[in-house]
Amino acid sequence: MRWLALALLAVAACQAPVASSPYEPTAESARSTTDAEKLTKEAADLIGSEPTRAEELLRDALAKDLFFGPAHNNLGVLYLGQGKLYEAAGEFEWARKLMPGHPDPRLNLALTLDRAGQVDEAVSAYTAALEVYPGYMPAIQGLARLAVREGREDPRLEWWLERIKLEGESSEWKTWARNQ
Repeated sequence: MRWLALALLAVAACQAPVASSPYEPTAESARSTTDAEKLTKEAADLIGSEPTRAEELLRDALAKDLFFGPAHNNLGVLYLGQGKLYEAAGEFEWARKLMPGHPDPRLNLALTLDRAGQVDEAVSAYTAALEVYPGYMPAIQGLARLAVREGREDPRLEWWLERIKLEGESSEWKTWARNQ
């Protein structure tokens, strides 16, 4: 009788509902990349103005498709803006793995690591962005700024500064490079 009670308890435990998390992988057939993309685009428009709503939408997107890299990247951007560096780095790592040919998750990870004072790791992440997208100006600007700020000797610095003077993303960047 005791054995039967234990067996029934074990069966009941196996059937108990489990709290779901957006970070639990779902079956391929249950994923909805289209819905995840739609929610991510909607969230991107709200990150600056309604971060709480944007986070909800991004979490919903990841519940639809855990493997949708842009949702991870945008959630990382949101966390970075809030100063949640550990959380941001985690999301950028997810995005980096899911978006192997895209420089933005690597750039965003570099910005996060730089802000956290992890200079060597930031240099590696900026360099990784340039490896997947040679000549990517935001990565060049990040590396140059970091080298100048930290007083690092880098043989590429002069070349970076010349590129920024000519092709920098903004007049502020071009002026900064001229002043170096």
